[in-house]
Amino acid sequence: MYVDSHCHLSFPELSERLPQIRADMAAAGVDRALCICTTLEEFDRVHRLATSYDNFWASAGVHPDNEDVREPTVDDLVALAGKPRVVAIGETGLDYYRLAGRSLADMEWQRERFRVHIRASRLTRKPLVIHTRSASHDTLAVLKDEGRGEVTGVFHCFTETMEVARAALDLGFLISFSGILTFKNAEDLRAVARYVPLDRCLIETDSPYLAPVPYRGKTNSPAYVPYVAQQIAQLKGIDVQAVALATSSNFENLFGIGQASGGDR
Repeated sequence: MYVDSHCHLSFPELSERLPQIRADMAAAGVDRALCICTTLEEFDRVHRLATSYDNFWASAGVHPDNEDVREPTVDDLVALAGKPRVVAIGETGLDYYRLAGRSLADMEWQRERFRVHIRASRLTRKPLVIHTRSASHDTLAVLKDEGRGEVTGVFHCFTETMEVARAALDLGFLISFSGILTFKNAEDLRAVARYVPLDRCLIETDSPYLAPVPYRGKTNSPAYVPYVAQQIAQLKGIDVQAVALATSSNFENLFGIGQASGGDR
């Protein structure tokens, strides 16, 4: 019924409890999940999840905030994207939240890493999973310049302004909402969720982080993604099942995943 479009089941907080997490997902009606890669070093663990379970898929990418890790080339990402059950490039993007005394000019390494991912997306025709934090202007500028209108994907765990949401939608991207949508201080984000058409929405947990109310402050789990759907349903004045069906369909269409077979198209 529900799909968690972005989670980190390879992280130790979750991987060590995988049987219980899968049981909790089943009980909550969460029947599929996309396991997100954040470093090349992590890829084998992420990919193993996708090839071990018929309701998990994987991405290939290096998170913009990760330093002192192997730097990806276009060839690296294209090769990984060609493996079974890898359906996306990322997570990628820009993150200027922790500059640690550096200037924006000093972050050119992040922008170049982002360009590498976009080039791989253009070559493979696989969607991008975009992370942007305190960097929306540059994120959009690099996407427009390097993407050349040839890439699509999702802005995951969206926390940006209405203006950024409109720009992302104009570029053909989907918007994914996380448990942040349920936080007391997230009224501006709730306004964005009201605005984004249902056929352009995804839902996610970004677990193990950002557990929704009533679990805020605890370790997040894919089993909690229905709380995000419930918040969207409330904001749009529709039944939660409509949100579940639409976001599941959007997930299938974006990532090329067939529901009936449990596999890639």
